[in-house]
Amino acid sequence: MKGLIPLIGRLLLASIFLQSGFSKLGEGFASTQQYMAANGMSATAFWLTLGIILELGGAFMVILGIYERIGAVALILFLVPVTFIFHLDFSERVQQIMFMKNIAMTGGLFLLAYFGGGPWVLDRLRRNK
Repeated sequence: MKGLIPLIGRLLLASIFLQSGFSKLGEGFASTQQYMAANGMSATAFWLTLGIILELGGAFMVILGIYERIGAVALILFLVPVTFIFHLDFSERVQQIMFMKNIAMTGGLFLLAYFGGGPWVLDRLRRNK
């Protein structure tokens, strides 16, 4: 049971990044670029591509437990700027909620980066060889 709890935590924590990253592919790419440009960002294709790589790469690393600490750091590197660029309009209740959600997820990612992903990680197989 001890190994199951960190696994469930990793799955739940990373699932939002997995869904978000996949939603930005295909048709979602252009609409996300428009949203970014409307918020004053330039070089949106570059930043969006980097964001997708961090989101999907970090999420897969966390879920699978392959360099999960590095995956957590990748997600922090994605989440912190996104939070402070897109969710600072506290006159909108939704933006307040998004800001606090992102702060809470960042806290969880810091814990994961520090303590690791628990005993049920694929990295354990690599280390035991």
